[in-house]
Amino acid sequence: MESVIDRFIRYIKIDTQSDMESDTNPSTVRQFDLARLLVSELQALGLQDAAVDERCYVMATLPANTSRDIPAIGLIAHMDTSPDASGANVDPRLIKAYDGQPIVLDAASKTILSPAEFPDLLKYIGQPLLTTDGKTLLGADDKAGVAIIMSVVEMLVNHPEIPHGKICVGFTPDEEIGRGADGFDVKKFGALFAYTVDGGEIGELEYECFNASMARIHIQGRNVHPGKSKDKMVNSMQIAMDLHVMLPVDQRPEYTDNYEGFFHLIHFNGTVEETDVMYIIRDHDRKKFEQKEQLLREAILFLNSRLGSERITMRLDQQYRNMREVLEPENMHIVETARQAMEACGVAPIIKPIRGGTDGSRLSYMGLPTPNIFTGGHYGHGKYEFIPTHSLEKGVEVVLKIIDLYDAKSH
Repeated sequence: MESVIDRFIRYIKIDTQSDMESDTNPSTVRQFDLARLLVSELQALGLQDAAVDERCYVMATLPANTSRDIPAIGLIAHMDTSPDASGANVDPRLIKAYDGQPIVLDAASKTILSPAEFPDLLKYIGQPLLTTDGKTLLGADDKAGVAIIMSVVEMLVNHPEIPHGKICVGFTPDEEIGRGADGFDVKKFGALFAYTVDGGEIGELEYECFNASMARIHIQGRNVHPGKSKDKMVNSMQIAMDLHVMLPVDQRPEYTDNYEGFFHLIHFNGTVEETDVMYIIRDHDRKKFEQKEQLLREAILFLNSRLGSERITMRLDQQYRNMREVLEPENMHIVETARQAMEACGVAPIIKPIRGGTDGSRLSYMGLPTPNIFTGGHYGHGKYEFIPTHSLEKGVEVVLKIIDLYDAKSH
C-alpha cells in the first residue's frame, strides 16, 4: 500500500486552485487534473462506478462486503485549493523531527514559520512536519482529506476481511469559493449520512458552523470637477465609507472569536462615479445572524434616504446555514460515533464550532447530514501552512474506526 503521506505529496503537486471571479463550473479547468487522476486510481482499486461528471464532481461506491444492516456512509473532501495563495509548483519540505525552533521556509524572502507567531507548532515537538517552501500554500486544505479517504478505500479493498457497509466516496470542486455543493447530487451519491474530512488540527470534530451570507453592494455616485462640485458631486467612495462606519466595529472578524459573529469587508473597488463593495456576514446564532442582515439593510435604507435617491443597491445571497440545526438531535449518532472512534484511536476529540463552513454545511440542508472531522492541517490558505505527518496517519485510522464502529452496532 502507498502511504497516506506519499499519496498526499503526490496530490499537492497538482495545481487545483479555484477562482472566485470565474463564472464557469468548475471555476478552473485545472481541477479536472486531480479529478481524473482520482477516478483512475479508484477504478484501479476496483470501484467500477468511479466517474467524474462535467462539473468536476467525482463519485464512487465501494459495495458492502457483509449482509449485516449497516448504513451507507459517505466520505467527502474537496479537491480545490484556496485562491488566497498560489497552488502551482508546490514544493513541500519535510522536517523529520521538529525541535521547537523557528523554521526558515524561504531565506530570500525571510519567510519564517516561528512558534512565536504560530504557537500550535509547539504541540508537535519531536514529530515530522510537512511545510511549504515559503512560496505557495501547501494544500492540506483539503488534499489531506482527499489522501485520507483514498487511503481508507485502498485499505478496505486490500483487506476484505475488514467488514463494512456501503462506502460512498465524493470529491468536490470549488469548495474554497463557496460552490462545493452547488452540483452535488445527494440522491446519486447514495449515502445515508456522511463526513467531510476537511477539519484542522488532530482531534477536531465539528457539527456546527456559521450561518452565512454575502452582500454585493453597488453605489452610484456623480463626478463633477472638484473646483465646482459644491452641492453637485456625489462621491460613491465616501458613501461606501459612511456605510462601513455604520456597522459595529466590535463585529469585525479581527475582534471576534468562538461564537461571535461578524461583518467582514472583503472587496472595495471604486471611483468617485461608482463603487462596488462586498461583505460576508456570519453568525452561529440564527436570530443574531438575521439581525445582522437587517442592520445592513437599514443602514442602506438610511443612507439612500439621506441622499434623496436609491444610489445604493444590494444583492444579498445566502451561502450556507448552521448544520447543527439538522444534526441535532436526531442525527447526533454521527457525531457521537466519530467521537468514540477518536477516543478508541488515542485522539482527544476537540469539539468546537467552525468559524466558517464546509461542503457539509450545505449538504446537511440538502438531506445528507454531514459533520466535519480533522485532517491535521494548520494555517491553511497561505505559505505558513503545515501538517504533522502523524496527524495525517491518525486521520486514516479514525475513519477506519468509524466504519468499524458502525459494523459493530449492526451486530
